Formats: sequence, structure tokens, C-alpha cells
Amino acid sequence: MALTSEKKGGILAQFRRGPADTGSAEVQVALLSARINDLGGHFTAHKRDHSSRRGLVKMVNQRKKLLDYLRATQPQKYQELVERLGLRR
Repeated sequence: MALTSEKKGGILAQFRRGPADTGSAEVQVALLSARINDLGGHFTAHKRDHSSRRGLVKMVNQRKKLLDYLRATQPQKYQELVERLGLRR
């Protein structure tokens, strides 16, 4: 369930801080969110795929850790990112 290079490039263009930024917390959260959302359709078709479900849980935990870090260090950017991605209701 890897992202295509076009989709990944689009996400990078939206969330990067500068022209060479590919690893900031905002970019990583956005890429993880895209991968997590893409897995939703996979699990409707393959309900018993527990190994992929384990990977999904790992991605959700990694995204949570990155969001906690961002909230602690840059609360304003955290709030903007959550609103842009629609993570918290």
C-alpha cells in the first residue's frame, strides 16, 4: 500500500517548510496520514489481514508520537496541521 510518487510529491509540496524539506514532523505526519487513510479500503475487502493491521497500528502510533512532539515544541504548527488534515474533531 505504498504511496505513488505523484501523490507523495503532492503531499510534500503542501506540507513542507522549505524547498528541500522532506523530513520535518509536519511532512511525516501528512505522509503517515495518507498511508493510514489508504489502508481503510484494504481492510474492508480483507477483514482477516492481521499482519497489515499490525502495520496500521504501528503507523498510527508513530503519527501520535510525532503529533505529541509537535504539540510540545510548536503548538501553533500543531494546531494548523491538525486542522489541515482533519485529525481531531
